[in-house]
Amino acid sequence: MNTSSLLRDIQLNYNQLTKTEKKIADFLIRNVDRVLFMSITDLAESCGVADASVYRFCRSVGAKGYQDFKMKLSLGAMPEDSGIREMENLKVDSLEFILDKILQNYVSVLKETRMLIDKEAVTKTVQMMEEAKTIYFFGIGDSLLTAKEARNKFLRICGKVNCMEDPHMQAMTASMAGPEDLIFIISYSGATKDNVYVARIAKKSGAKVVCITRFIKSPLTNYTDVQLLCGSNEGPLDGGAMGTKMSQLYIIDVLFQEYYSRNKQLSMENNKKTSRAVVDKLY
Repeated sequence: MNTSSLLRDIQLNYNQLTKTEKKIADFLIRNVDRVLFMSITDLAESCGVADASVYRFCRSVGAKGYQDFKMKLSLGAMPEDSGIREMENLKVDSLEFILDKILQNYVSVLKETRMLIDKEAVTKTVQMMEEAKTIYFFGIGDSLLTAKEARNKFLRICGKVNCMEDPHMQAMTASMAGPEDLIFIISYSGATKDNVYVARIAKKSGAKVVCITRFIKSPLTNYTDVQLLCGSNEGPLDGGAMGTKMSQLYIIDVLFQEYYSRNKQLSMENNKKTSRAVVDKLY
C-alpha cells in the first residue's frame, strides 16, 4: 500500500499538532486500513478523545469533515493501477470469477448481519410499530432507496406507513411528530448531518426513533431508541454498495415477517385488499 499524500502531510507536520491531535495521528498511522471502516465515534473512542476532537483534527489537516477525511485517505491509499493489475491477473474465465466473488460477498454480508441482529431489538421495534399511529421511513441518498422499499413493502399490510424523500420535509415531519409516531432512519455511517439533525428534532418532539446502521455508536445513535445493525463493510469509495443495501433490506424483511406473524389476520386481510387494488393493472 502506498503512503497517501494526506498521511504523508500529517507525518511531516506532526510536530505542529496539539497533544490531542497527536494521539489521533498516532493511531491513524498505525491503523490506516482500520480507520477507513470506522465511524467518527469509533475512532474517537479508540484514541481516547471526544468526537469533536476528531472533527477538529480532520479540519486541521485540510478535510471538510470526517467523511471527506476518509475519502482523501482512501484515495491516497489506493495502490497504483490496482484495477489494471487485478484484471491482468484474471484468467480467461474472468466472468466465472466475478460471479463467484459477488455471490461470496453477498453471502458473507447476510451471514454477518444475521449474527449482528439482536432479537430483543427486533421484538421491541415491532412492538413500537404496532403501537405507532404513523410510521415514517427516512433516508438520504442511497439509503433513501432502502427507505422507499421499506415503505412499499409494509404498505401491502399496513396503512400507516409513509416515506418522506426531501430532507427538509423530513425535518418538518419530525418536528410535528409525537409520542404516538415512530421514525425509522436508515444510514450506513450514522454520521450524515441531515439524518442526525432529523433524529435530534424527532427526539425533541417526543417521537420514537429506530435506526438501521452499521455502527453501534455514532452521532445518529445518540438520538435513537433502538439500533439495528447491518453487516456490510463499506469503504469511502464504496458508497451505495449493493452489499450494504442487501444487509439493510434483510433487516427490513425480518421486521416485515415478524410484524406479519404477530398480526397475521389483519395483515392477510390488508394484503388481499392491496393486491386486489392493483390486479386490474396487470394483463
